[in-house]
Amino acid sequence: MWNQILIQGLEAFYPRLKVKPVNPRARKIQPYFPGYLFVQADLDATGISAFQWMPYSTGLVCFGGEPSIVPDGLIIALRHRIQEIEAAGGEILNGLKPGDPIRIQDGPFAGYEAIFDTRLSGSERVRVLLKMLNQRSLPIELDTNQIQRIKKSPPKK
Repeated sequence: MWNQILIQGLEAFYPRLKVKPVNPRARKIQPYFPGYLFVQADLDATGISAFQWMPYSTGLVCFGGEPSIVPDGLIIALRHRIQEIEAAGGEILNGLKPGDPIRIQDGPFAGYEAIFDTRLSGSERVRVLLKMLNQRSLPIELDTNQIQRIKKSPPKK
């Protein structure tokens, strides 16, 4: 569908993120909104039917029979957000700060809780502090896809 949009001379935005899948054969770039492509078009000139009959398209998102308009500001904000996530090293690391609790998902320490310490520069690895029985922490290095942020539960009333 992307090629069809470009052939018609339309501008399109398909937000994607680089990911590091557990399965090495899985896609390394995945859509941020699977199934959605943002297209800037003059529908009076192009016509709605051009999108309804386009291969791999199910048509435009409509409300009350009218195509939905996405404000330019939202597209700019989405582009900025994608850049922020990639600069942070991916969604897993986005907003993760030293001291935040994480759970190890894979490897010999799977299931253990740890404290996020830092992202290691130049790699897709992190250092976490594994909680030990004697109140000490053991620093270990892991791939970013081996950790998961622990959601902080709201305070009890």
